[in-house]
Amino acid sequence: TAILLDSSETLQGFASGLSHLADDGEREIDLPVFADAKGTLSLPVNGTILRHYNEADAAGIRRPGLLIATRSLAIVTTPWAATIRYRGPLLDYGNVMILEPSNGYLLVLAGLNQVYGEIGEVLQAGAPVGLMGGNAPNNSDFLSLSGDSAGSTRSETLYIELRHGKETVDPEPWFAPKPD
Repeated sequence: TAILLDSSETLQGFASGLSHLADDGEREIDLPVFADAKGTLSLPVNGTILRHYNEADAAGIRRPGLLIATRSLAIVTTPWAATIRYRGPLLDYGNVMILEPSNGYLLVLAGLNQVYGEIGEVLQAGAPVGLMGGNAPNNSDFLSLSGDSAGSTRSETLYIELRHGKETVDPEPWFAPKPD
């Protein structure tokens, strides 16, 4: 490809040359299929599920996603390689990150304090996409949190929604169960 780059005078010429390279014995890369990953993904943040898909909250409102209680300043990552399709504030959801892990699928992460990356950027699985809000714990708070697993000190919430086409999909079965 370096020779092609040096010898091309236009973008069209470069693109045309790339298509010939594929014909000259270069083989296509077999990428993993997102749909095959169902049940194996890591949650994008360490936390506890507060509300499941379409579960009513105290006001009786049902949302087509998961609500995860997280610790303050928790890092949020992409569970699968994905393209950033939107990042920024949206309605009353705070900062939102919309990722496209595969053609036809969108993963919505809402409630972030900060978002990282640029629209169109392709991220590797596990790449940080944002940071939850809150304050850094002081030393005594940090020590008291070290054994906590109940989620009682998790003051921030991340909303996770998965869409396939125009429909929402229960995201919970896509994530690997947490070990006890």
